[in-house]
Parts: sequence; C-alpha cells; structure tokens
Amino acid sequence: MWLPPLAVIIFIGLLALGGEPLRDALRYERADIIGGEYWRLLSGNFVHLSPWHAFLNGLGVLVLVLLCPETLPWQVWLRRLLFLSMGMTLGLFFLVPDAQAYVGLSGVIHGLFVLGLMPQVLKKDLIALGCLLYLLGKIGYEMFAGAPVSDEAALGGKVLVESHLFGTLSAFLYGFIFRTYTRVETFSLRK
Repeated sequence: MWLPPLAVIIFIGLLALGGEPLRDALRYERADIIGGEYWRLLSGNFVHLSPWHAFLNGLGVLVLVLLCPETLPWQVWLRRLLFLSMGMTLGLFFLVPDAQAYVGLSGVIHGLFVLGLMPQVLKKDLIALGCLLYLLGKIGYEMFAGAPVSDEAALGGKVLVESHLFGTLSAFLYGFIFRTYTRVETFSLRK
C-alpha cells in the first residue's frame, strides 16, 4: 500500500533538489511543447516552484493514502499517474492556451482523490462522500473566485486552478474507461 505513493513522494523530493535548472528543463512550457518537447506534458507535473511546494504536494499524496487506503499494484498507480498527468496537461494545452507554464502535482492529486473516494462513496461511506463533495465544491469555488491569495503567497506563484478541474475530469474519464467504480481494477498485459 505504501510503496508506490512513497516512491512518488521521494521522486518529487529528488526533483526538487535539482532546483531551478531542473525545474526549467522539465516544466510544462507551452511554447517548448509546440516546438516538439512533448515530455513536458508529463514531466511538468513532477517538478515544483520550490521545496515547500513539493513538500505540500507530497503531503497531499500522504493524505490521499490515509483517506483512500485501497491497496493498488504499482502498475495501477503508474497507469493512474500517467493518465491523469496527460489528461490534465492536455486539458491545459487545448483549453487554456493562455497558460504558458505550469509545475506541480496538485491537478493529478485531485484526480487521485476522486479515484480513491468514489469506490468508497459507492459503498455508502458518508465520510468519503463528504470528502468528495468538499473536493468538488472547492473546485467549483476556485473556478468562480480563483485560488485563495494565501495559497499563492505560500507557493510563491500563481495557482492554475484549471489543473485541479482537468485532473478531476481526467479521473472521471479514467474511471469510466477502466471501470474503476464497478469492479476491482487490475493490471494485465494480456486480454
């Protein structure tokens, strides 16, 4: 249960140690993606504005595991990370062309929360339902009013709230494609 999320936390921590040069080489940068640097669609999710930003996203992954303790194989974790990362950044790329740069895992974390909470909600877990409603309400508020100024001050940059929306929408799409909410999700290389 702990190994895949711990690997994510360690990975973003190690990338944070690379500082500004590594962040600049890996962040979502619209102009560079248009120029053919397609890896930035994925890698921008794993670099952060600062070590504090990386710590907060790592803490988000920890809270995810505590609220959604479902044990998943590492392959499912990897598939979810890749799908949500690409869904979120493709949403930014095609639907928010003014977003020139992005870093951080928060959009993906929002999607991971949906994937973790929905099976519990379907089992009539009221705490999970409350958490999911809070998450959806938070996204609705952010889309209407923007991110709290205190969040942006703490992170040292603008919060791109659309990333939270696209991460969440990607999770619902993922759940539909992989039938996450109707059966136990598995990983198989054969049909």
